[in-house]
Amino acid sequence: VFGGPYTVTHHRSTLLIAGLFSFYNAGSATNQSNHMYKLGPVHQGLLERGCKTGSFSYLLFPARVGAFTAVIGKHYANFDTSDFPFSYIAEEDGKSTLVPAMNYFTVGTLRDGEKWPARDRRTAEKPLDQIVFDVLSPYTVRKMRRGRAAIETLGANADRSQTYVTWNGIHMKRLLIKTCGRYYKLAIEKYYGDTLVRRLADATDAADMARLLGPDPAGKTEDGEWADVCGLLCRRDRLDDLIGRIASGKIGSLDDLQTEFESLAAAYRADEWNAFRAMFQEEYGEALSEQAKSGLKKLLDAWKSSSLKLINMVLGDAQKEFEGSTRIGFGLDGDTDADFEAVRGTFDTNAFVKDLKARVPTIENTHARLTALIG
Repeated sequence: VFGGPYTVTHHRSTLLIAGLFSFYNAGSATNQSNHMYKLGPVHQGLLERGCKTGSFSYLLFPARVGAFTAVIGKHYANFDTSDFPFSYIAEEDGKSTLVPAMNYFTVGTLRDGEKWPARDRRTAEKPLDQIVFDVLSPYTVRKMRRGRAAIETLGANADRSQTYVTWNGIHMKRLLIKTCGRYYKLAIEKYYGDTLVRRLADATDAADMARLLGPDPAGKTEDGEWADVCGLLCRRDRLDDLIGRIASGKIGSLDDLQTEFESLAAAYRADEWNAFRAMFQEEYGEALSEQAKSGLKKLLDAWKSSSLKLINMVLGDAQKEFEGSTRIGFGLDGDTDADFEAVRGTFDTNAFVKDLKARVPTIENTHARLTALIG
């Protein structure tokens, strides 16, 4: 196993074999096999960053699971869902089924994205591991854009009598395709807005804005693929160049290699901004500049809407933790509600819930400030 950062299991019964994992949580009795009784145990699997597997889940390798996907049940098909991050993979009637996009709008995914950097307690001035914790990034967003285009094509070409459509060895319910595509759109718009808001955070006037909206000279300006080097997100061409220099002997020591990884990490934000500029032009049909005011306003409006919808959906998911069957096991003395609330508190007093609700005015104020700045 190649276990990247934050790869964990709390269960002795977990079996991980012949796979790559990072930011991964394995449920009890998670299991894979890589032996198809042909040329031996030579098949491998890739679970991209942020995946989870449920108790007693099983994967037959080779398989590739898209980032931030939850896998439940037993799967005997060899599938590739790498272009469908933030999904659920489940077992239905013996089929492996995929529900794209839905896992982004859950309390678990949001908490994961915030707890990993919070738990990074390394004290070295220059840590060895170069980690980019971003959940939404050029790496995941490019995949979401491809996934959204793919399911739109699948939906348009499917017969209305079909219950399922298939993609790379996995099944999707036809009737869910439009909803999943809409959820990908929300997540993509959230990322676009997050990137713009972060870039313009310190802008005070039109001159600041014009300067910041231009390409970042520290980054590559052309569009390109991205890679996840077990926690470090970087442009694929930068990684390929590094590999070439290692192979040719130009990088001949571990210290030199560490310096190169630090350079890749340092280039992330500049490369990300320039990648966003390319995506903006594709999305809105104009180059990103202060003259693109209509596109910028549309982007900010979409960001505000998607950010508030994300909060509302996550709050709805979190509320389930205070309702119904979650109270089973409390109230040994007969007063279930009082016992539950004494231990778990209430929905409205929960720290995570209060923090989420407090983000709403911040989003609204940021939207108003930047909209006024654009003019």
